[in-house]
Amino acid sequence: MSQRDYYEILGVAKGTDEKEIKKAYRRMAMKFHPDRNPDDKESEGKFKEINEAYEVLSDSQKRQAYDQFGHAGVNGQAGQGGQGAGGFSDIFGDVFGDIFGGSGGRGRSSVQRGSDLKYNMELTLEEAVRGIEKTIRIPSLANCGICAGSGAKKGTSPIGCTTCGGSGQVRMQQGFFAVQQTCPACSGAGKIIKDPCTGCYGRGVKEETKTLNVKVPPGVDTGDRIRLSGEGEAGRHGGPAGDLYVEVHVKQHEIFERDGANLYCEVPISMTEAALGGELEVPTLEGRVKLKIPHETQTGKLFRLRGKGVKPVRGQAVGDLMCRVVIETPVHLTARQKELLQELQQSLEGKKHSPRSKGWFDGVKKFFDEV
Repeated sequence: MSQRDYYEILGVAKGTDEKEIKKAYRRMAMKFHPDRNPDDKESEGKFKEINEAYEVLSDSQKRQAYDQFGHAGVNGQAGQGGQGAGGFSDIFGDVFGDIFGGSGGRGRSSVQRGSDLKYNMELTLEEAVRGIEKTIRIPSLANCGICAGSGAKKGTSPIGCTTCGGSGQVRMQQGFFAVQQTCPACSGAGKIIKDPCTGCYGRGVKEETKTLNVKVPPGVDTGDRIRLSGEGEAGRHGGPAGDLYVEVHVKQHEIFERDGANLYCEVPISMTEAALGGELEVPTLEGRVKLKIPHETQTGKLFRLRGKGVKPVRGQAVGDLMCRVVIETPVHLTARQKELLQELQQSLEGKKHSPRSKGWFDGVKKFFDEV
């Protein structure tokens, strides 16, 4: 048995907790392990000291005796060349097990949750705003009805894998490294099917098309998702099914454009309606309403119809309908109509009839004067 202080060997203080002692041990053991230092007697001796120190300090009873009586308190209980602490592969088995699957050689469960599925649903603006129930058909994997998902022929059962002993993992060691890998014989299932099911050929699942009714709540918009729990692909080896996510895509509307809770539309009016004012009907998702156009309305003017927008699915207030006025220039004029417009143009000559053009030309003049 080494007579050096065990805390000094591991490079830790006397009050260090077990977690830090384990960390220090791993660090020191990796540094001086014989596999990394072949034919180095000094490293081999230090490695034995490290194992001896850790064997005592990692055991609460031995550590208490050592703290109270020193080496005399643990004589005959340590110094076995690291036998109690285990070989190098055991030291780091939990680390490599976490990386390569499994946990400390215990293997992993063969139960697997089914994959989630995604379905793109196209809706009109009216359907998205009002809500609707739609029937969809989706291809999916479902448990085989013949073998109930076991994959084994009716009347038989899967047997334990002899390669991994049913753990689904095999341990491989080569020199310095010891790792766990998925068993190549059973692919991690821990069981082998000798007589596969004739319906699913041992897979336990079959491809089928499911018909589902999806309730779309009012107010959904592009990008919203509806989750149907358990309607995804079937799980493997008794695992739960995945979920189905229905993603909404709202088609472009001929009249309205949606922005959150608000709707926008363009309303064409004639020159005379813009100049003299008037009243016209505009569409909403609930029907037609009257919109009053004041005289001398300019193109681009926005009129707000409150409460004629959308109530979002997440409970916000109902939005508004924003009507943008666009003044149309008359086309296909007769000779007489052109003559009348020329007379009107002559009568309107003067800056007071074109307030926007006056401001624009004043700005242009100022720009060129400063250049």
